[in-house]
Amino acid sequence: MQPLGIAIGLPEVAAGVMALALTAYVLMAGADFGGGVWDLLARGPRRARQRSLVAHAIGPIWEANHVWLILVVVLLFTCFPAAFARLSTVLHIPITLMLIGIVLRGSAFVFRAYDPQRDRAGRRWGMTFAIASTVTPVLLGVSLGALASGAVGRVPLEGPDVARLTFADRFVAPWATPFAFAVGAMTLALFAFLAAVYLTVEAAERRGGSPETARRLADDFRARALGAGVALFVTAWVAFLTAPDGPGSVRGVVEGGGWAAFLQGLTAATGGAAMLALWTRRWRVARAAAQAQAACVVWGWAWTQFPLLVPPDGTIRALAAPAITLQLSLGALAAGTAILLPSFVYLFRVFKAPAVREG
Repeated sequence: MQPLGIAIGLPEVAAGVMALALTAYVLMAGADFGGGVWDLLARGPRRARQRSLVAHAIGPIWEANHVWLILVVVLLFTCFPAAFARLSTVLHIPITLMLIGIVLRGSAFVFRAYDPQRDRAGRRWGMTFAIASTVTPVLLGVSLGALASGAVGRVPLEGPDVARLTFADRFVAPWATPFAFAVGAMTLALFAFLAAVYLTVEAAERRGGSPETARRLADDFRARALGAGVALFVTAWVAFLTAPDGPGSVRGVVEGGGWAAFLQGLTAATGGAAMLALWTRRWRVARAAAQAQAACVVWGWAWTQFPLLVPPDGTIRALAAPAITLQLSLGALAAGTAILLPSFVYLFRVFKAPAVREG
């Protein structure tokens, strides 16, 4: 489980790209899911303005953000087919429910936005959007928690032991654990925290309206961000306490010190910086710190697990596809990146450039 001293080859490069794509998905699509949480919890005299701000913030880019999850799935399928087979078999229940949630969330967002009547049907679509945005991150976290715990890797997929296992033993027990659900709750809190921090910037820089309205909206989401930050700390601590113990486990590696412990400490430091910036109303600093914290969460988990892909014993190299497959896949990825990244930069420059306030 110690990353240092291990040669880096094509399998490790492919795994690193997957970690980068997952980081991008958390930072972008994660905040979109969090926006749905705050849509569900919109309260007070500015409830309609809060929901309008959420829709304005995620509307132009929410579909494009899913490209990062697609990239993770494609790389897993092509570069690590054995790992893909195991994950899609053992975790087919939470993964299927998560995909249904993604579809329902996107469909409901579009139907609500283009409902000309704003009637009961529109409110039902709004509720579907908000609930799907809340449940889907939990299922994503549950799946990742089950993977990190080593439970997914211990389920036999062939041999005489398979006949002795029940459906629940194979397809429910690996993810229906306190640790997996603690990671699910932590994922939801992280996404809600990111969204609330992003929305403070959106409120401060949105075109139209008076400066006083913008200040009050920013303060609304400031309060939500501070609350979500506390929830993130609590759920992270619960996840740590419920993590499996022993050599090679997530908890064991972190407690053993080294780079994994350093990254976890950096996560706490960036989280504290984000909370301090929120308290002092430095919105852009808070956003940068929250983004750094989320990235540290993903990379702290990846570093803790390295060189394993499917714990407790499925290493990146053992599960990798043949070298020619890795070469072709990474070559195609390099060519696609030359198109994808400029497109994303242009998308954000068009829809997310800082606004000049009117009036």
